[in-house]
Amino acid sequence: MITERQRAILKCIVEEYIKTAKPVSSNHICNSLNCSSATVRNEMVRLEELKLLEKNHFASGRIPSEDGYRYYVDNLMEPKEMTGEDMLKLQTIFRNNELDLNDTIKRSIELVSEITNYTSIVLGNASKDNRLKKVEIVPLEANRILTMAITDKGFVEHKNMVLPENVEMSEVVKTVELINKLVVNTPINEVSEKLEYEVKPIISKYVKQHEVLYNAFYDAFNEFTNKANDVRVVGRTNFLKQPEFTNIDKVKEILNKFEDSNLINTITADDDNDIKIYIGEESEITDDVSVIKTKYDINGEEVTIAIMGPKRMEYGKVVAMLDYIKENIGGMNEKEK
Repeated sequence: MITERQRAILKCIVEEYIKTAKPVSSNHICNSLNCSSATVRNEMVRLEELKLLEKNHFASGRIPSEDGYRYYVDNLMEPKEMTGEDMLKLQTIFRNNELDLNDTIKRSIELVSEITNYTSIVLGNASKDNRLKKVEIVPLEANRILTMAITDKGFVEHKNMVLPENVEMSEVVKTVELINKLVVNTPINEVSEKLEYEVKPIISKYVKQHEVLYNAFYDAFNEFTNKANDVRVVGRTNFLKQPEFTNIDKVKEILNKFEDSNLINTITADDDNDIKIYIGEESEITDDVSVIKTKYDINGEEVTIAIMGPKRMEYGKVVAMLDYIKENIGGMNEKEK
């Protein structure tokens, strides 16, 4: 339990550090809160003992700890009004009748990234939410075929496959029939496993050229699984604009994480539609970042939007923008019904 004065000092330090990225001195707090320097120093020591503040080893003053940010977000952060300029920019996107809902989301998230200098991530339905409905093939010229995987959610993925010249089309048809019989209604991200354990052991009984065809379809479904996870990352290099990320190795480490599809998919929002804030270690990405994320319903499909930045991010500003986007998406969904 901290006192009202300690709360005021912590709030002052967090907000000043968010603004300047520089350790906050007792003199600044004295001027802001009209307290004596001795009082402020004593309270800062107490907040440090409570692990809400940390000393900066390269300069005098204090910075918020991870626990300090969490306390601020949960207890001290006040709703922040969007600026008229930011609101007008978003309104322009939502009022553009030439954009469908998906394009509107992409444009608005690009704008959030541009305004905040943070990284934005949009995640569509995970592949586990798509079940295979059927596989279809269309013969093309020579030894090429177009393979289509269709899911129960209406997701369709195409792949041009080039087969050896000696493979007969009748053998391809038998392979597809076998896949449709054994694998239909399987979550897309489990299809490769089902092919391995249920189709592979018996395909030789039905298909002469089973080895080449099995391998071709197995590879195709691996690609389908990756594409069914619809991920869009905007502003990857914005971390370079943040003063706490001057270490190039640290920036490279974060940028490499954006290439890890398994890690990115952990960002998917929780079951409710609230805006959630994950600070440092809570983000499950790296201790150096915070993630603010929420879930939207777009034409009956769930989409997660996450904003990632330094722990020193403007939490109130980002929450206000995500709230505004959520409100407008709700209005567009109603119009499309």
